[in-house]
Amino acid sequence: MHNPPMAKAQSIIPIERIASRIYLILGQKVMLDENLAELYGVTTGNLNLAVRRNPKRFPDDFVFQLTPDEFESLLLQTARPKARGGRRNLPFAFTEQGVAMLSSVLRSDRAAEVNVLIIRVFVMMRQMLATNAELARKVDHLDRKVAVLYESFQKLLAPPAPKKNPIGYVPSED
Repeated sequence: MHNPPMAKAQSIIPIERIASRIYLILGQKVMLDENLAELYGVTTGNLNLAVRRNPKRFPDDFVFQLTPDEFESLLLQTARPKARGGRRNLPFAFTEQGVAMLSSVLRSDRAAEVNVLIIRVFVMMRQMLATNAELARKVDHLDRKVAVLYESFQKLLAPPAPKKNPIGYVPSED
């Protein structure tokens, strides 16, 4: 029997665990080097070393280093405490394309399986966002229609304005 495409990889890492490690920074969905290293089963240092050894594979739109303000903002968003004696350098953020490129520099079987799963999670998130955007557009359109109907009903239900007798001479229409 044919297994669903995510069955084997899901046994390695639950989708929720990956999705919870995708952050929105500078309007882009990214994953941090430390989270990727954990998922791939390598050290953060080794992951970053592989990236540094292959600079042509990782342009700025694939991976970028967070600024101190971006890192501070991320810590506040995720309610993660600053670890004592933790990182010496600011983390690197990998876009979906950067994550895809990692499979070319991390060559283990686990890295390949995890990489496929991460890319599928990115795709699922993109599809969910597109579905939500379409739904929001439809609700907005429906809200506008309801507002127009409401105004029309208000006009119909309003009592007619009282007829005023004209002042002065009014010629007959004969």
